[in-house]
Amino acid sequence: MKSWKDFSDENPVLSDLGKDLLLHSRDYVGLGFIATLRKDGAPRLHPVSLVFFDDHLYVFIPSKSPKCADLKRDGRYAMQAFPPAENEYGAEFYISGVAKCIADPLIRRDIISQTHILVGVREQLFELSLDRAMYTTLVDQGTLNEHPSHLIWHASSEMLSG
Repeated sequence: MKSWKDFSDENPVLSDLGKDLLLHSRDYVGLGFIATLRKDGAPRLHPVSLVFFDDHLYVFIPSKSPKCADLKRDGRYAMQAFPPAENEYGAEFYISGVAKCIADPLIRRDIISQTHILVGVREQLFELSLDRAMYTTLVDQGTLNEHPSHLIWHASSEMLSG
């Protein structure tokens, strides 16, 4: 597993493409859909706001939310960027990895004070580490030759394309 900073250091192009889709031109806060695993092993999908801070990727999740219980029990997740309306190339960005519960009140305080986000007292902070990232665009969109093109990164390898 790698932090967003490690991923970005290894693959700055893919990291920048993904960050642009996650943030939608905002400074710190982005939107995505996070998939977690329920207790019975079935997937659960949730919209979330995510925060980039100090080259790390975080989510604040209400402590009574099913997704919070899912991540505390089994930290594995997958996330898809919320697609922007002006997405003319059909671009998509996906990451997966493990969410780690962050109990350090100083990290929480710094994120809130420096990004000026509104966070409830009972919201739990998780850092999202990555084991995979994929950026997809449509080539020859709207033609008979339309097909996806992928940039893929794995934590244990260099960037692949296909």
